Amino acid sequence: MNNMSFLIWFSVYASAMVALGWYVLRHQKNGDDFLLGGRSLPMILTLGSTVGTMVGTGSSVGAVGFGYTNGWAGMLYGLGGACGILLVAWLFAPVRKYRFMTMSEELSFYTGGSKVIRNVVALLIFIASIGWLGAHILGGGLYLAWASGLDINTAKIIIALAFVVYVGIGGYSAVVWIDTIQSLVLFAGFILMAVLAVHHVGGWQSIQRTVDPAAQSLFAIDKLGVLPALSLAMVIGVGVLATPSYRQRIYSAKTVGSVRQSFTITGLLYLGFSFLPAIIGMAVWTMDKNLENSGFAFLYATQVLPPVLGMAVLIAGMSANMSSGSSDAIAAVSIMLRDLYTLITGHMPAPEKAIRLSRLFLVLVIGLALLFALTSNDIIGYITKMISMIMSGMFICSMLGRFWTRFNWQGALAALLGGAGASVVVLVDKEWLAFWGNPCIPSVLTSLVAAVVVTLLTPACALSREQALALITQERESRPETPLAGKPETQQG
Repeated sequence: MNNMSFLIWFSVYASAMVALGWYVLRHQKNGDDFLLGGRSLPMILTLGSTVGTMVGTGSSVGAVGFGYTNGWAGMLYGLGGACGILLVAWLFAPVRKYRFMTMSEELSFYTGGSKVIRNVVALLIFIASIGWLGAHILGGGLYLAWASGLDINTAKIIIALAFVVYVGIGGYSAVVWIDTIQSLVLFAGFILMAVLAVHHVGGWQSIQRTVDPAAQSLFAIDKLGVLPALSLAMVIGVGVLATPSYRQRIYSAKTVGSVRQSFTITGLLYLGFSFLPAIIGMAVWTMDKNLENSGFAFLYATQVLPPVLGMAVLIAGMSANMSSGSSDAIAAVSIMLRDLYTLITGHMPAPEKAIRLSRLFLVLVIGLALLFALTSNDIIGYITKMISMIMSGMFICSMLGRFWTRFNWQGALAALLGGAGASVVVLVDKEWLAFWGNPCIPSVLTSLVAAVVVTLLTPACALSREQALALITQERESRPETPLAGKPETQQG
């Protein structure tokens, strides 16, 4: 593919994104408009945005690269993601009615309005969002480096700058429109690429003769082992259940029904899609076993497409990476505006200042994410370590909090610490890491046990769920504090 042609067409595409951002900007008046699309996104935009995010960095660069080296194990990313988004649809879509702004508000609600939990979770979510955004900068950098011939670190810096312009102008509304358009192109491109890649190498029999037989077993269990395979699917599912950007879609949706419907359709589409990355990865292995980086497998496969379509898929793939990351950028900025700003100043910013502050925070968030991305070129390794370290505890907190009213802030803190501690123990022990594949299973189990034991050994929350919601809403709206019925003089946590 001609490098200059790619750069020209990508510049045209980027200009179109900027124009759309300016168009959407006309309708934005406050922070809710910029960060949550005015809390009125219809089902079709939530669906398109969610599909665009899921068929993004992990599925293209990560899962195809994993299929390149491990055959049918490339399906595990899709299976884990599909299970995760279906569970989010049915377990957490109803929290839309509480009008939360951030996931830290949601977990604080589950623990009696605890400010300790809100502040700790805000910090963790901020780090997690930056981590996810870093993964998308990494994925976009791989795309750009391959297609343009640029140095990989230079490409990452360009992608980070593109995020600043792309998200900074139009905010969340522009993000979901671009996601919706590009998800259609990328989804169609994946299907066509799989068919043409198999045809290019001489059919499925040619792949079977070339790929390691162990990698051709069900989910490549003969190559990976049962526990490592289960761990990979689980870590992706846990990531979806605890990732702030998916909660952002719930908070911004028009109704509970619209977000549940969009997530369910996404899950079913993604479940059917899950085998495509593995097929593309194995076809690329058949073409060339000596790629410098397995993350280039998806990009290598675009060579089997007609030039015009290959260009479109590459640009759409970069857009999917950018769209995926933009949701995480918005989630991180929401945390800074709602939680960290309030922690320091004691109140929310004035509505007329919210958009300007959001853009300033966006620059900081993307700068930090770029530092993360410059340290790694391995998408799957990057994602699994980050999820196990940071998000296992948040997953347990959200599950227990959603369905166990006895859950308290002490149990939530134990869950967060237990999950992170177990992850560190597994990561530093090479034998344990080889046994488990990644730290997800032990970190989730440790987090669960710690949360249940500590909750049962400590007092229940002093505030009811209704009182906690009133407290959180009052603080978000910066109203003067008024006594709540049944509220004790001093609040725990």
